[in-house]
Amino acid sequence: MTRDDTLAGVSSRIVDTDRLETHVLESGGQSESAETDGTVVLLHGNVSSSRFFEDLMANLPARYQAIVPDLRGYGDSERKPVDATNGLGDFAGDLQALLADLELEEPLTLVGWSNGGGVAMRYTIDNPDAVDSLVLINPLSPYGFGGTKDLEGTPCFDDYAGSGGGLGNDEFVAGLADRDRSEGGESSPRKILRTFYVNPTHNFDPEREESYLTGMLDTATGDEHYPGDATPSENWPGVAPGEHGVNNAISPKYCSLEAITEIDPDQKPPITWIRGASDQIVSNESLFDAGTLGKMGAMPDWPGTDVFPPQPMVGQTRAVLESYADAGGEFEEIVFANTGHTPHIEVPGEFLDRLERVLEE
Repeated sequence: MTRDDTLAGVSSRIVDTDRLETHVLESGGQSESAETDGTVVLLHGNVSSSRFFEDLMANLPARYQAIVPDLRGYGDSERKPVDATNGLGDFAGDLQALLADLELEEPLTLVGWSNGGGVAMRYTIDNPDAVDSLVLINPLSPYGFGGTKDLEGTPCFDDYAGSGGGLGNDEFVAGLADRDRSEGGESSPRKILRTFYVNPTHNFDPEREESYLTGMLDTATGDEHYPGDATPSENWPGVAPGEHGVNNAISPKYCSLEAITEIDPDQKPPITWIRGASDQIVSNESLFDAGTLGKMGAMPDWPGTDVFPPQPMVGQTRAVLESYADAGGEFEEIVFANTGHTPHIEVPGEFLDRLERVLEE
């Protein structure tokens, strides 16, 4: 299904590959010469869609071609199951098939936000020659989400309990499934959007908020999608990852992205790491992490800091990127003050300026 409500300068279409019917937003590609000045592919995060990049696309200079797909199970793309045992491999494989079908000139700039940052890292590991520059926006830790205790990604338990599909918020998942647009409930999709996707002081344009909310509600839910299935565990908090669905795909049991440091030095793209200083989703004390919630008393019977501390997500990312630089690559960390999980929405001017610098270089 294509969209007829896109912003000016942004088009919508379905690209049918041998892996997935992928909905894609496109913009730009117009310059004084016959060729574009560069192509940028942007990947959205969990419980979101291409809608979260649409404003950026509309404001990106037309000489740059922008491609933004809806990942499988999100937006208007096909609802195929997610095999979590391959980590983020399903998403990276879908992207590879899409870009091959579009016949884009490589190498290109790859931008990944949140879980999309994990997909971007996985794609770069698998296809280093195809990526000229890598931009990570509040990215998933290279060691996955939940259940690890230190900068080396050591699991809290051997079965990776405390991560995966069993940690989903039932009220939030039900709200997505029911396409709840109300303003009530602490875990309603709209409340989560206003409280956690952005710094809570951020004020949305009402029309754009409705589009972002639609992008959240266009998430396939269930054991094969979001959040995924779970396995009982004798370890705290009583659940370990299953084998299906997106939250299991980002569990450290299956998601391992530190191999990005092992890319040949001649193939390592420069990495620009952009994050919001007040991000509550990906942080060293994420409010979506069992270790943080246990420490706060929000999850009972927490075994303590020695056993299950809050996951140091930002510290883990920095440690891996420093190893990346030590192994012949380069990275720059950019922090926006008073900004949450979506710098491209909260501080669009500053973010666009940084992205254009990457594209120009």
